[in-house]
Amino acid sequence: MQRLSVLFPVALGTFDYLSLDNLKVGSFVSAPLGEKKCMGVIWNSPPDESYPENKLKHIESALPEPPLNLQTIRFINWVAGYTLTPVGAVLKMALNSEMGKVSKKPLIFDEPNPHFTQIDFSESQQKVVKGLEQMKGFQVALLDGVTGSGKTEVYFEKTAQILESTHQQILVLLPEIILTTAWLARFEKRFGVKPALWHSSLTPKQRRDTWEAVRNGTARVIVGARSALFLPFHDLGLVIVDEEHDASFKQEEGVLYHARDMAIVRAKIANCPLILASATPSLETYVHAYQGDYLHFVLPERYAGAHLPDIQMVDMRQRQKGPIQFISKDLQEALEIRINKKEQSLLFLNRRGYAPLMLCRQCGHRLQCPHCSAWLVTHKGSHTLQCHHCGYTLPVPKICPVCKSENLVACGPGVERVAEEAQNLFPSAHIAQITSETLKNPKDFAQIIEQMDKGNIDILIGTQILAKGHHFSNLTLVGVIDADMGLSGGDLRAGERTFQLIQQVMGRAGRESKKGLAILQSYNPENLIIKALQKNDRSAFLTEEMNARRILKMPPFGKLASLIISGKNQTLTYQTVQKIVKHAPVQQGVEVLGPVVAPISKLRGKYRYRLLVKANKNINMQNYLHLWMDHAIIPASVDVRIDIDPYSFF
Repeated sequence: MQRLSVLFPVALGTFDYLSLDNLKVGSFVSAPLGEKKCMGVIWNSPPDESYPENKLKHIESALPEPPLNLQTIRFINWVAGYTLTPVGAVLKMALNSEMGKVSKKPLIFDEPNPHFTQIDFSESQQKVVKGLEQMKGFQVALLDGVTGSGKTEVYFEKTAQILESTHQQILVLLPEIILTTAWLARFEKRFGVKPALWHSSLTPKQRRDTWEAVRNGTARVIVGARSALFLPFHDLGLVIVDEEHDASFKQEEGVLYHARDMAIVRAKIANCPLILASATPSLETYVHAYQGDYLHFVLPERYAGAHLPDIQMVDMRQRQKGPIQFISKDLQEALEIRINKKEQSLLFLNRRGYAPLMLCRQCGHRLQCPHCSAWLVTHKGSHTLQCHHCGYTLPVPKICPVCKSENLVACGPGVERVAEEAQNLFPSAHIAQITSETLKNPKDFAQIIEQMDKGNIDILIGTQILAKGHHFSNLTLVGVIDADMGLSGGDLRAGERTFQLIQQVMGRAGRESKKGLAILQSYNPENLIIKALQKNDRSAFLTEEMNARRILKMPPFGKLASLIISGKNQTLTYQTVQKIVKHAPVQQGVEVLGPVVAPISKLRGKYRYRLLVKANKNINMQNYLHLWMDHAIIPASVDVRIDIDPYSFF
């Protein structure tokens, strides 16, 4: 009788069972879990030999599934240990929910042809291509190129090398699945076929067939969102993280992990190269390259002689008196010139809806979500007020719920309001909006791209979805409506994200022969970040940010972990926080900050408090938190969420 550990795809650890069969690690089995029979995986955790054998349940049967490979198991264990997450919750991310089902007509992924199209590289591109060709085994490279420099074609060449010389697989991670539309077109043009896709919008059959093709190695190139990291690769030979700086790579629900950092671990386990590509590298990545930990390949100029756009600053404090206008006179004039020249423009504001706040002019009441400490956002198109945190919606009221007056007014601009103003200014112009609400799936975005390519859109208005990965050949003007918007608050990375986002969106202008112009509207043009953007001086910004982080011993020069304690009973939640703080271990090199009320103090009906653990680089943060939480007594109605390397501080 064999004693084995079994892991189930639920938020738990392993359980010990008995089996008559000679099963190996990774084998899929059916075993009782509570009152149910569940699918599990034989895990590499040592069974508890001291537990009485007569109390153990038996594995019912082995399932006819090929075993999960050891690299995937090792990766799951690593992610669970690093993020302090039950290993079963990570296993769930790595399994196909439709396992055991067989498609009558499974998807067939054609082999990409590395010689389908030959690219005429510039001198600087050729230098980088040769450098990437030399990467063998586990190495990390930063592919650092200005917007429009041809980074994608360069890493496609490394992809072609792997396809031609090996039978290995290539994984490409994109931060937004909406970006796949343009990326897929470029891939098909280069290799003659489409790659395998992995994202949440796939049908169950597509997910089942793709998962199986990745496992058996017939899917050679896989492009997907962050969850693609957990696919059971047959033989992984190259990992590419495009737009590596993007905050979307951080998963904020369920298992809290950063896909860029986990991609490094995935590549190390597979002993294969990793390419991090960006025009605006994250400070963490830049510091690693600066210190020589990563290879650093630079593309300093745009492809085919195109030039970076000129940059103009508009001080919104000096605007003329009169009705509030969110599009300045300078930007209006620039838009009119482009419309007359049959060129295209992009207006950027990273705020959905019509207005971020509705208030009563008579009594000052602000309409707030009943479940969250957040203002309700006005959406004029749907005539609703919406909470962008929990999804609460109600029709726009005609009277104030407090004083019953009819003096409700929408305050501030959102994308819808900017579009309305642009249409009033240019009534004959063709204007389109892009936000996460107007685009339900990649097909919707493909239609917008097609209309832009055909010249059927004069002004495109949208949020951060427009900031990266798009090439509009006739777009020569970018207007940033509120360049200061992301700088407020106590977020560690607020300045870095603002700089990256605006520099990326400015890079959409003038990507071919026509010269581009970017106009930044600011209420605080003296801000160091705004000045760096105006001068297009990334080096000055990175140096300033790096020095500040080093002095404060903040990432990447120190470690952070966040504890978010939440519960529906505010008094009990606060009392729990106080007890947790009292049990914090005292250790040299570790500082516990807080507790404080979270910036969003109530979310989905739960009251929230935050603790921040700051530690030196040499501290094992996971061991410290284990020691702390092992002594904490937490009521069942209170949640404690640990976020290693937090990226948001709401």
